[in-house]
Amino acid sequence: MGLFGKTPEKNPKELVNEWSHKIRKEGYQLDRQIRAIQREEEKVKRSLKEAAKKGDKSVCTILAKEIIRARKAVNKIHTSKAHLNSIQMQMKNQLATLRVAGSLQKSTEVMQAIQSLVRVPEVAATMRDLSREMMKAGIIEEMLEETMEGLEDEEELEEEAQEEVDKVLWELTAGTLGKAPAAVTDSLPPAASVVAEASADAGLPLEDEDELEDMQSRLQALRS
Repeated sequence: MGLFGKTPEKNPKELVNEWSHKIRKEGYQLDRQIRAIQREEEKVKRSLKEAAKKGDKSVCTILAKEIIRARKAVNKIHTSKAHLNSIQMQMKNQLATLRVAGSLQKSTEVMQAIQSLVRVPEVAATMRDLSREMMKAGIIEEMLEETMEGLEDEEELEEEAQEEVDKVLWELTAGTLGKAPAAVTDSLPPAASVVAEASADAGLPLEDEDELEDMQSRLQALRS
């Protein structure tokens, strides 16, 4: 408590370090969420393959949609992490500028990144708090929140649903269900051909082939 009962304001360097700590913490939370979603996705994949062996296409379709949702969720979280990393870099720049100019500088990059992140439920509360603190410190200006993104997501999912479901079914059932991706000819897709030939040559059981399919899908999700 300061003079006359007022709490003294933090100096700019303390503020930037505090913001950086909060941003890193949010990044760790997002990493944990990605891992949790991917663990659930693996469980759904196993269930889909079991349903495919039983010939239950309706269950396979439902599970394929769950996999699509999981992958979209992970991709969005990776985008959010990229925005967090952008803010983290800008905080380092603020510290460097502070040493030279003695004051914090306005940053359009930080404002744009926070503008995107306040619409992400996982980090929205922290980003709103940071935006208020950064507005007070003069780094960003007042922002207008956008609220229509969720509606666009649902429409996009409906439009692309069948094509994506077919791709997931093709991928996880080695072409037994679903359709080959549009870019592939009537023959087996390259990855599936390699798996099929390798399995035939080496005498690998179906379970090993499934593991290769899982690895391909996980790598594809990370590249997306």
